[in-house]
Amino acid sequence: MALETTPSQTIGPFFALPDGLLWPDGPDVVPEGAPGAIVLHGIVTDGNGDPVPDAVVEIWQADAEGRFHHPADPRPDTAGSFRGFGRCGTAPEGRFWFRTVKPGPLPTPDGRTEAPHINVSVLARGLLNRVVTRVYFPDEAEANGADPVLSGVDESRRCTLVATADDDGFRFDIRLQGRDETVFFAV
Repeated sequence: MALETTPSQTIGPFFALPDGLLWPDGPDVVPEGAPGAIVLHGIVTDGNGDPVPDAVVEIWQADAEGRFHHPADPRPDTAGSFRGFGRCGTAPEGRFWFRTVKPGPLPTPDGRTEAPHINVSVLARGLLNRVVTRVYFPDEAEANGADPVLSGVDESRRCTLVATADDDGFRFDIRLQGRDETVFFAV
């Protein structure tokens, strides 16, 4: 008698890269050569520190003036070709990258200000739901210190949310589990 996997024993979602979830603009939030363009790149790793070769990383962010390319943002969109969204599948070594702009600070409903940051979602094998985190910038120490979300994270774990500057732009590695796991938010 052969035992087969039942639907209740199966985890997903299952998708094949590059065609499953990717979209035409991919990792280009702004076109090549756009003024102020930066590269955000990193590696997605699992709990053992091994690269995840088939994850999908999405970013959603404000433009350099702190405005979202979205109808719910009442401020005028003046960013031109800025899309505000990017999606990148990881390479066999877990690498991802985005061409974007560094976002501006964001107003909060209570009149405070959030530090410049990029919202990140990760979908990967073994995850029943996406995980959500944020990328903050290392050259924004004062703004990061006053950010209402970042200041709510245990001080010893905040470093998992701050990118590092390097020759290619900003590096932000995502650790899905284990030691030095990236802080993820329940949204």
